[in-house]
Amino acid sequence: MKGDVYLMKKNGSKSAVIIDGGNVSLDDIIAVARDGVSVQISEAGSFLKRMERTQKMLMASMQDGVAVYGVNTGYGKSCGKRISLKAAMKNGINIFRFHGCGTGDPIGIEETRAAMLCRIICLARGYSGVSIGLLKQLANFLNCGITPVVPCEGSVGASGDLTPMSYIGACLAGEREVFYQGVVIPTAKALKKAGLKPYQYLPKEPLSMVNGTTTMTGIAALAVDRSWRILNASIYATALSVHAIKGNAHHYHPVISEAKPFPGQTFVATEITRLLQARATSRQLEDDTLETLQDPYSLRCAPQVLGVLYDGLAWIAKWVEIEANSSNDNPIFDPATGQVLMGGNFYGGHIAFAMDGLKAALASAADMCDRQVMLLVNPNLNRGLPGDLVRKPSGEITLHHGFKAMSISSSALTAEALKATMPAASFSRSTESHNQDKVSMGTIAARDAERVCQLTERVVSIHLLAAAQACDIRNNTTARPLLAKALENIRFISAPVLADRPLDKDIENMCAAIRYSEFFRINNKLLSKKL
Repeated sequence: MKGDVYLMKKNGSKSAVIIDGGNVSLDDIIAVARDGVSVQISEAGSFLKRMERTQKMLMASMQDGVAVYGVNTGYGKSCGKRISLKAAMKNGINIFRFHGCGTGDPIGIEETRAAMLCRIICLARGYSGVSIGLLKQLANFLNCGITPVVPCEGSVGASGDLTPMSYIGACLAGEREVFYQGVVIPTAKALKKAGLKPYQYLPKEPLSMVNGTTTMTGIAALAVDRSWRILNASIYATALSVHAIKGNAHHYHPVISEAKPFPGQTFVATEITRLLQARATSRQLEDDTLETLQDPYSLRCAPQVLGVLYDGLAWIAKWVEIEANSSNDNPIFDPATGQVLMGGNFYGGHIAFAMDGLKAALASAADMCDRQVMLLVNPNLNRGLPGDLVRKPSGEITLHHGFKAMSISSSALTAEALKATMPAASFSRSTESHNQDKVSMGTIAARDAERVCQLTERVVSIHLLAAAQACDIRNNTTARPLLAKALENIRFISAPVLADRPLDKDIENMCAAIRYSEFFRINNKLLSKKL
């Protein structure tokens, strides 16, 4: 089922993403990383001249004996060592070898592709002194579906993503292993099958491959897109839960958000109201007992909870896009004067802060959804629904347990998500002989955010399944057409639970629907760009 859902994902509307030194949007990064849209390196004269200009500046600096960090000097604390021009012309590829100490499972293929594109964008800014040939080799890998196997652990996020990017750099030269045509094979074999040749690095290019923030940024870009989708699905799950528990639609009245005008709160309240539009009166759909005057906070405060994620994503997406379009290499060249500039653009502080913030907002959303699941399964709170949402045939006694274990799983996933919200940026460690004495931990923060995305996605999936079960039991969703359509989409993924059965595959299929399908589409990205 997951594969079927995957095929429903939106294909990129562009035939290719053009790299010409200009801005590349997050949507274009996602289109390349996830949907396989091709990458084309521009042949425009102005772009080629800008790239050639700094490449000539590099060669002139080397010939004049100017110290260019990492080119005719050692790396890091070893920068006091100088290398002859002859040696410098061949220096560099060893950086891939001694940084080949990554550990852990591979970074996801989509995330690795995003990182590769981000490196192209960075180097195409024209500050690094690298060749068009290097950009084309990266583009060839993307267009041929050759993805380096990159261990996820080993980066402190400054001097950028040295260890993970060393694996990508080595693969361009035909070393290490790659994912190709569904299997892991030696890079040299994949290149031969794809009709490509190993890349021959020019001076400084190996350093320019590793010295930057592109692994953390690639992971962050996918996390941002995934978080928008999780937000959308959470809104749908909440609206279904309001209906199922006979909740009060007036909790989302526009005047409430007018009185506290955070854009995210307004947006979420508006969307819940839209989904709750009904062909029946509130008296027919809502519980009117005295104690139900106000719904519990997880329902009533959904705009205030999910609004934080919406408003957070508005600035987080902007920061990730700025980072993706930056020259985060070191050293760089002043295109106007040729001066060698050695700075710290490789530092991933903005990504670290953004991802630490994102995972906190996501985990809060997971917590809200988990509490709504508890409301749905608890017969003391769910306003007439059966305990654990067990569907019993009339007059029959059963030992079925319905969503009892699902609520336990939801709470476990939520607890793990909340535990992962500790800010990674707070754990800077001095390393590399105190040369890297303050580091960002941006890659760890991005990986944490990716993990919290995964956990929250699973909580929301359980929430959607529980809310759908509850709505089926109520048997009046047709009164709200938009919810009826949402329920139909959920039932395309998972059948009602009529008798106890394993639901693990249903959860994962629902996760795939959240991540790849348009079932829970809300056009919040366009709105966020106007904030």
